[in-house]
Formats: sequence, structure tokens, C-alpha cells
Amino acid sequence: LRNTFSIFLLSSIPQLIAAIFIAAMLDQNIRAKTFWRMGVLVPYVMAPVAVALIFSNLFGDQYGLVNTTLQNLGIPAIQWHSDAFASHIAIATMVNFRWTGYNTLILLAAMQAIPRDYYEAATVDGAGKVRQFFSITVPSLRPTLIFVIITSTIGGLQIFDEPRMYDQYGTGGPNSQWLTITLWLYNIGWGEWNFGRAAALAWILFIIILLIGVINLFVTQGLVRTEGTRTTQTRSERRAAARSARLAVQSDARARAASATGPTREDER
Repeated sequence: LRNTFSIFLLSSIPQLIAAIFIAAMLDQNIRAKTFWRMGVLVPYVMAPVAVALIFSNLFGDQYGLVNTTLQNLGIPAIQWHSDAFASHIAIATMVNFRWTGYNTLILLAAMQAIPRDYYEAATVDGAGKVRQFFSITVPSLRPTLIFVIITSTIGGLQIFDEPRMYDQYGTGGPNSQWLTITLWLYNIGWGEWNFGRAAALAWILFIIILLIGVINLFVTQGLVRTEGTRTTQTRSERRAAARSARLAVQSDARARAASATGPTREDER
């Protein structure tokens, strides 16, 4: 369970941050938009076996490209398969490589649905790109971000392909350094032929995912209610301001009409 949550946190948080900023860059007026949008989706359509082969060569303990680069820079080599935290980073990198592009396109579609009038008004008010991003883009992406977070949570707790194919044995490491819940379930069911224990473990995983899903549901409803209250208050304030402006215009018009007609008979007397 600790390995599962460690890999989940190391993969989901950087993945979400990278997806937001890549989607923001693709939402700008750049050349070859279609090419870049298709390019970010290429890792997602790659076979997990191919991704595992690529990253096993990158994170090899002796002849991996990452360790070779570190040694050329004077940094000691990292034991990517012996150290638990290092193996979690390597597996999380594989997950980020595969799923960042998928989440990027989801967030990009949500960004393109934001009315451009908001950005034009912010530009007129003097807001820069960074201020527009954090004041307009991110709040408008809240429903989509909630969806991405929930799906990433469910997928992160069910991670199986990357830990299994991280080495040639597929058992989660000699000391269970990167043994996740689903990989443990697989080893118990199909390795030890203990299907009863595997079924019990599957139910435990289901309950964990259900609890996290319920928590996400309540948090989502709270955010939506808060946003709805803020929107209602903003509309009320705008209506009150509009009424005050209309009353001020009407009073000004009456005063001008009275001054244009000249003094009354009572004033002449």
C-alpha cells in the first residue's frame, strides 16, 4: 500500500502540473498546432511494453543512459532497482510519459471552451498573461480539473503495467521495492494460485478506491456550491450597481430638463 501511494503521488501531481502548462502553451497562437497536439498524444498510444523497454534502458543500474549522464557530470550512479524511492521515481516517470499527453488534450479542450471575451477584457484592464492564467484559466478549468484528478486517482491506485515490466522478473523487486497492490494481487492469484486471498485483496482495493471516490465527490460538491454562491452574489451586486446607475442617470436627466425649462413662476415671484 505504501508503494502504491508513493508511486501515485510521484506520478499524479507532476503529471497534472505538466498537463496544465502544456495545454496552456498549445492554446496559444503557435504554428503547426495540429502537429504538436498529435505529438503530445503519441506516448499515450504507445504499447506499455515498448515504453517499459525504453525506460528500462534509460534507468539501468550499470549501463543506463541516466546513470551514464550522471557519472559524466561527476554525480554518483543511482541504484534504480535496489533503492525503493529511486525505483518509485523511475516508475512514476514511465506513468507521466504515458498519461501526461492524454490529460493535456482533455484540459486543452476545456481551455478552448473558455470565452475569449474574458481574456480581451483582462487585457484591456492591464492584466498580463500570468495573471490571466491564474485568474481566468485555472478557475474556469475547475470542473475539468476535478474530473482529471478523480480519474488519475483511480488509475494511480490500479497501476499494474509499469511495475510489472520494470524488470525482467515482474514480481515487484527482490525486496518488494515497487510492489503495488494490483501487482501483489496478480502474484497471489496467478503466481501462488490462491484465488481466495486475491479476491479478498481485490475487495480491499475496491473499498479504498470507493472511499477516495466518495471523498472526491464531497469535495467536488462543496467546490461547486461555493462557486455557485460566489456567482450569485456577483450577479446580485452587478444588478444593484446597474439599478443605481440607472437611477443616477434618470436623476441627472430630470435635473437637466428642469434647468433647461428656466425658472418657474414661483421663482419669479
